[in-house]
Amino acid sequence: MESSPLLLWFDLTGVFFFALSGNLLAARKDIDITGGLVLGLLAGLGGGIIRDVLLGVTPLALARPVYLIPPVVAAVAVYLIGPMVHRVSTLIVVFDAAGLGLFCTFGAARALDHGMPVASAIGLGVVTAVGGGLMRDVVANEMPAVFSGSNLYVVPAATGAGLAVAAVETGTWGPITATALAAFVVAFRLIAWWQQWRVPLQMRGWTVRDLEVLRRRERSVYGRPARGGDGDDAGEAPGPGGRR
Repeated sequence: MESSPLLLWFDLTGVFFFALSGNLLAARKDIDITGGLVLGLLAGLGGGIIRDVLLGVTPLALARPVYLIPPVVAAVAVYLIGPMVHRVSTLIVVFDAAGLGLFCTFGAARALDHGMPVASAIGLGVVTAVGGGLMRDVVANEMPAVFSGSNLYVVPAATGAGLAVAAVETGTWGPITATALAAFVVAFRLIAWWQQWRVPLQMRGWTVRDLEVLRRRERSVYGRPARGGDGDDAGEAPGPGGRR
């Protein structure tokens, strides 16, 4: 399965989407194109590298130089097209969700391909999906989406990884199934973000009002989406040179 063209193309697509989210986050924070490329590399390749190190194999990002192409293309695309983008925060979440859907399913499938048991494969699928985004957000001094507490992030990834493992184990894994599962995770994540679905807080004494106060203080890009044209996304067109 590792040498499958399907796995390669989906993996590269996931790298590209995550790299786009990293470069858009850099633009949102007025980081230059070099810093954007670094955030794109962390977001696009970080999760896969962590997964492969845990599997005890040479990371695909190091074994195949083709994995370096999507982050570079993403950096150039954001630099050239960025000035025409008016809702940067929304795009960051959308591209992040796309990478999440692709990585959780194919990360789990790759883990099974290396002989991991079902539970470990699901865990590695989640690590693949959230690892790069976590590194991107920490380096950019942004509250990581996995810790934001405002919406579901790990749950869609774990669901996608579990369904991918079930598909592989039942022999139904293939291009159509893989695409459908990735699309399901993307839709799950975006609906959860838009509707602000939450899991229970760590301490029962905390209230939703407390959470709202914390989120207003943090101004996380993964917070409540703007509605009606106002909020964080409104007027987000980058200025000269792609900055805002």
